Parts: sequence; C-alpha cells; structure tokens
Amino acid sequence: MKKWIVILFLVMALGAISSFRSEPKMTMEKLGEKLFFDPILSEDQTISCASCHKPEFAFADTTPVSKGVKERLGFRNTPSAMNVADRKFLFWDGRAASLEMQALFPIQDHNEMSLPIGIAVVRLNQSKKYRTWFVSVFKQAPNKHNLAKALAAFERTLETANTPNDRWMNDDSTAMTMQEIRGRMVFREKGKCLECHFSPDFTGDEFRSIGLFDGIKHRDSGRYLITHDLNDLGKFKVPGLRNVAITAPYMHDGSMRTLREVIDYYDNPQAALPSGKNRDSLLSKPLGLSEQEKQDLESFLLTLTDDRFVKKSTSSSRQ
Repeated sequence: MKKWIVILFLVMALGAISSFRSEPKMTMEKLGEKLFFDPILSEDQTISCASCHKPEFAFADTTPVSKGVKERLGFRNTPSAMNVADRKFLFWDGRAASLEMQALFPIQDHNEMSLPIGIAVVRLNQSKKYRTWFVSVFKQAPNKHNLAKALAAFERTLETANTPNDRWMNDDSTAMTMQEIRGRMVFREKGKCLECHFSPDFTGDEFRSIGLFDGIKHRDSGRYLITHDLNDLGKFKVPGLRNVAITAPYMHDGSMRTLREVIDYYDNPQAALPSGKNRDSLLSKPLGLSEQEKQDLESFLLTLTDDRFVKKSTSSSRQ
C-alpha cells in the first residue's frame, strides 16, 4: 500500500513540475495584455480597457462615445489604441505625454472605469495570480507605477506595418490598384491631407482646429481645456490614419459615420458648419474635389488597413 502511495505522489509531483515548466514565462507585455482585457480595474468589475478598445476594430469603438460603468457615456469618441508607441501626446486634448501617464486616466475616470488607483492596486495585491505575476515581472508587488508600465508595454506592441500601402512603398507594385494610387496623389496634393497626416503613422502629433467648435452647439473646446490658451480653442490632436477604415465613427465627437462624410466635410468645411470658429487656415477655402477624386481618396484610405484587424463582417475592407 505504501508503495502505491509513494508512486502516486511521484506521479503528481512530476505532473506539477511538467505543468510549471510548460507555462510560458510572464513578461511585462503579457501582463499588460491580461490587465487590458480584465474588468478587475473597473468599479463594478464589468468594464475592461478592451470594452471600449475592441481588437476587431483596431482597438477603437463603433459608437460615437463609449459606455463605461453603469452605462455612463464617455465625453469623446474612443481613439484607436494602435500605433501609439511613438506618440508625443495622448488623448484628443493631449493631456498625457506618455503611455504610462495615459494608462491610469481611464481607470479613474468617473464615466469610464471609475476606480481610484489606490483601490485598483489593493485589488491586484489581493489577487494571488496578479501578485505572483507582478513579482515575477517587476520583482515587487503591484503599485500604480508598475501597473502603468505593464499597460503601456502591451500598448506598445499594437503596431502595424503590413498594409497594402506599406507593401506598395516597399516596391510591391501589385499591392495597390491604379485608383488607390490616384487617391494617394489626392491625399498628398490637392486634398492637403499630408499637411497634417505626414508621419509614418499618418499623424503629426500636432493640434489643429478643423472648425468643429462654435461655442454653441459644438462646445467642446479641446486643447484649450488643457492649456487655457485662446489660440487652442477647438483644437484636437491629429489622429493617426492607420486602420482608419475600421475605426468609424470619426472626429473627436464621433459625429461622422463614414469616410465619405469626412471627405465631404474637408472638401468644404464652411458649407458643412458655417459657425465653426478658429478654423485652420488650410481649410480657409473649399478644396474643390471632383466626385472621382473623392472616390479615389477613399480607396487610398482603405489601403491603410492591416488585414489582421478587419472584422470579417465589416464592409470597410478593400474588395
């Protein structure tokens, strides 16, 4: 009998060792990913970062503003969490200068996750698995600093560089159609898009007003809320355009449902919103795009999509 007990014990021990060895080592990026998808960081544990930053929509949302805990509505449209590793400013108003700073804002925001950071840290310390993972990665228990570092590390992995446009730029002449190439020319020249969307991620980390502030119906004063500089009234951070075809609706308020609406607005902002104030000088006159040029431009914007992040049911991908 004793012999069988010893054998059983050895089998169980070997199984435990095998299981331990097969478990992949926890990294800062993997820890951040687990936190990103876990509702533990919200007040009622119903909302995670991924509730609003949906992977199948390039880590953006599909509604003008997202719902947080207790169905509370957010203040602005949820921006994509992709391709933000090199950004100098985060959020539409640029209130955060690093991903580590950005990571803690939504957790504490009343309309989003509504959880004081101190309580979030207590929860993580009370969780055996998270405490083990944090000690494994950081050699210390969870705290607000390593929480921010872990989330930021995961976000830095969300980079794309394999779009049709990327392949065409790397000398694959078959990656884009003639219409898309024409649209690229519209983007760079007549459409003036390149004036603001000039970086590899098609942003520029600048703040611009496109005339969507009038102080009446459109009251969000954007960057001004941070700087209190009147020159910043109605200015918002220029968003990156990678995966733009699958991140509708658009603008800081989610007021434009399609890329065509966006193109039509830029073609003649004054006609769309005559009351807009502090509009950028680039938009002082209509662009005068033809119907063909608008179609070509939209076709080009679709080439900025990384197919790994196209939801199969969407109609926003290239045909």
